[in-house]
Amino acid sequence: MEKKKTTIVLFSGDYDKVMAAYIIANGAAAYDHEVTIFHTFWGLNALRKDEPIQVNKSFMEKMFGKMMPRGPEKMGLSKMNMAGMGPKMIKDIMKKHNTMPVSDLIEMAKEQDVKLVACQMTVDLLGFKQDEIIDGVEFAGVAAYLADAEDGNVNLFI
Repeated sequence: MEKKKTTIVLFSGDYDKVMAAYIIANGAAAYDHEVTIFHTFWGLNALRKDEPIQVNKSFMEKMFGKMMPRGPEKMGLSKMNMAGMGPKMIKDIMKKHNTMPVSDLIEMAKEQDVKLVACQMTVDLLGFKQDEIIDGVEFAGVAAYLADAEDGNVNLFI
């Protein structure tokens, strides 16, 4: 029997949407699906290392880097962000309910062999360098995503 495939395009950089994508990915992997998450545009922020990395960048690349959250735990919410209070409140509630933070969900996905892909075109556009991205991530274009999605049983855009 052929293994089922799940692909997710993660376009959003909102904490709650990234969390949903990784919960679905981990669930699909637990059900023995081959899972790919293709991170593009703001979804790339989930893959950024949380510490500053010294890399050579142009002025505009530095500006993009400063304006975007560094890592999943620095992302805002899609609704009720309330100048940064929303994420603090939801993380407190998550802790009380023993819900994993996004950074842990990403690690779990890596442990389950979920394929994490950073869109190379977007990496270049936003001025990210590979050293700024967490380990275990592949860099590829849309053709690679489409090859994975072509046989997908579940294809999501978040």
